Amino acid sequence: MSAIDTAVADHGVEPDPPVTEKAVAVRWPLIARVGFRFGVIYTVLFCVMIGQVVFALVAVLDEWLPDTAPMWPLQQAAPVLEWVGRTVFGIEAVFQPNSGSGDQAAIWVMLFCIAVVAAAVTLVWSVLDRRRPAYPRLAAWFLTGLRLCLAGQMLFYGIAKAIPSQMPPPSLTTLLQPYGQLTPMSVLWLQVGSSPVYEILLGVAELTGGLLLLLPRTATLGAMLSVVSMAQVFVLNMTFDVPVKILSFHLLVFSLVLLAPQARRFADFFLLARRAEPAVQPPLFTTARANRYATWAQAAFGVWLIAGTTWIGWASWQEFGGGAPKPELYGMWEVTEFRVDGEPVPPLLTDETRWQRLVIEFEGAVTVQGMDGRLMVVPAESDPAAHTLAVVTDPGTEEPPATFSYTRPTPEHLQLEGELDGRPTRIELSAVDPGAFPLNGDGFHWVQDYPSAG
Repeated sequence: MSAIDTAVADHGVEPDPPVTEKAVAVRWPLIARVGFRFGVIYTVLFCVMIGQVVFALVAVLDEWLPDTAPMWPLQQAAPVLEWVGRTVFGIEAVFQPNSGSGDQAAIWVMLFCIAVVAAAVTLVWSVLDRRRPAYPRLAAWFLTGLRLCLAGQMLFYGIAKAIPSQMPPPSLTTLLQPYGQLTPMSVLWLQVGSSPVYEILLGVAELTGGLLLLLPRTATLGAMLSVVSMAQVFVLNMTFDVPVKILSFHLLVFSLVLLAPQARRFADFFLLARRAEPAVQPPLFTTARANRYATWAQAAFGVWLIAGTTWIGWASWQEFGGGAPKPELYGMWEVTEFRVDGEPVPPLLTDETRWQRLVIEFEGAVTVQGMDGRLMVVPAESDPAAHTLAVVTDPGTEEPPATFSYTRPTPEHLQLEGELDGRPTRIELSAVDPGAFPLNGDGFHWVQDYPSAG
């Protein structure tokens, strides 16, 4: 007996028993060993290259990182990806850092590259380590790391919906846009954003899955909820052409991988009507005390992730969500009178110079709707102190911008007076209530004798 064990026994406390593998050595099938090696290498490479996965784990530290930090690995690999795209696939796989799309040609080429690298490393690993019968301890660490990465993504996307900023309500400009001109992705975004309660519930489901993944005891339930959530997200991305197909598919696969060790238990309970053993996570260490410390460390890391994602979600809401500050002239304005050179311009649909509406929703731009219904988003600059509004009506030409001074006789009325295309122009506008649009209709009804007509 060691000195430590003797001291513990003298105080009447039993030492922690070691956590050991089964007495009978486990040997994985060859295909399982090779598949595990490939899976580990591929997953690590994917999570590093898609920097968002790792970036979510830094939580509040992102405040001190550049905005391009998540894209840094892809940016460094861009020359290689371009070469592979031209040489292997005959395409121009140029990485577009400002695109916002996760399904760029360069990222598809990246998947091919990391699969090739993973296959090569797996071959070398399998030759050098061919006598090892199984990888129970490495599998435990791999599944734990994968679980925390998935938890970070579930929390990241969940908070963006629970504090509804990922899919905002229909913008004022969108309310004027014909439905047939919307893309499938816009339709999906509007469908979710039109019902903030629905979006919040989606976010709560993803948040719950992420929270449950943080602790070993609840990890299986968290993985089950993640499978359901990510399956829905992946199907929506595929059917509405949302350019996050690659990431959502991998997150779905990660969720299934976390459930794979419980496959026999699921079969016993759901299919074979047998008594199922408790679902437990594989231990990281060989002693119960070390595993308790590991659980506490995971809980502390979970608190870090929760605080960080909450802070990011609230900052996003304040920056570009519903909590963002609005311009002084915010609103949808209907043109009631349009005068050029002192003469009224009649509201003819064939008139290419007269405005029908003016939408002011964000700083730095306005939307002008012509008489034919065409919407033009153009740069604009307002000066609330001087009560001026400068609108670049045609950025593609050298013509001077439209420069107006404005007054507001009442909150519902706006008057612009100045020059438009070099001619004296006076425009009177009246505020339009966004709630008058059916999409922003009169809310929920328990009793409806007839459905609302489209």
